[in-house]
Amino acid sequence: MPFIGNQPAESYSAFQKQDFSTSATTSYTLDNPVANANELALFINFVRQEPTTAYSASGTTLTLTSATASSDDMYCVYLGKAVQTVNPPNASVGASQIVDASITSGKLASGVLPTNTPAFCVYGSGSNQSISSGTNTKVQINNTLFDTHSGWDSSNYKWTVPSGQGGKYYVFAMLGAFSSSNNISNFGVKIRLNGSGSNLISQQQNNIAMRHLECTLSTFYTFSAGDYIELYGDISASSPEFRRDGQSMWFGANKIIE
Repeated sequence: MPFIGNQPAESYSAFQKQDFSTSATTSYTLDNPVANANELALFINFVRQEPTTAYSASGTTLTLTSATASSDDMYCVYLGKAVQTVNPPNASVGASQIVDASITSGKLASGVLPTNTPAFCVYGSGSNQSISSGTNTKVQINNTLFDTHSGWDSSNYKWTVPSGQGGKYYVFAMLGAFSSSNNISNFGVKIRLNGSGSNLISQQQNNIAMRHLECTLSTFYTFSAGDYIELYGDISASSPEFRRDGQSMWFGANKIIE
C-alpha cells in the first residue's frame, strides 16, 4: 500500500532480550545501539532498575550507577533500538525546526557568515610630506595596515572597490597639518571619488594661526565595483607639510553587513 513520509527501515521488530555476563564493574556493552536509557528495561536479580537513575545508556554503552557482582543476574529488554540513520528529505527542514541560537559558526561552511570585507586601512610614517602652500595635493600614504582584497594602489595612493564588491561602505580618514612657522591659516581635507574632483566628503578650517592641526572625516557611501577613492589636502602656510608621525595620517574603508 502507499506510504506517506520516510519508509520504515523494518516492517516488523519484536522486543529483544540481552543477557549479560556480570562482573565487578559499572560498564557493559549493548548488542544494539539505543538513543537513551529509556529505551531499555534493565533487570538486576529480577528487579527492574529505574532508567537514568540506576543506569544510563547511549549507543552501545550501558553505564550503571553502582557496580554489579559476578554473582548477579542481569539482562535487559530493548524497548526501542536505533536501527538506522535517516536523513530528512531535501528542503524538508525549515527555520522553525531549529532551536534559536543553536547553530554555531563552526557548523557553517566558509563564506556563509557575512563579513565586513572588503576592508583596508593605510597610514603614514616617517618623514613628513612637503607640499605647496594653498595647493590641493594628494596625500602620499606609505604604509598598509591591512588590505583584505588588494584594492590599495601604493604607487598611486588610491583604493579601488574590487570586482563584485559594490555596496554600502563606511569610509574614514585622518590628516595632520604642520608648519614650522606657526602660521597655518587654512587647512582643507577631502576624500575624492573617481579622480574627477568630486568630493565624497570634505572639511575646511579657515582663519586659524597654528603650528599643528588635525582633521578627521568619516561617512557612508554606496560604491560600485571599480569606483576608487583618494585622500587630498591643502594647507595655507609657510612650507606646509602633511604629518607622517604614525598617528596623524590614516585612510580606510570597510563594507557594511546588510
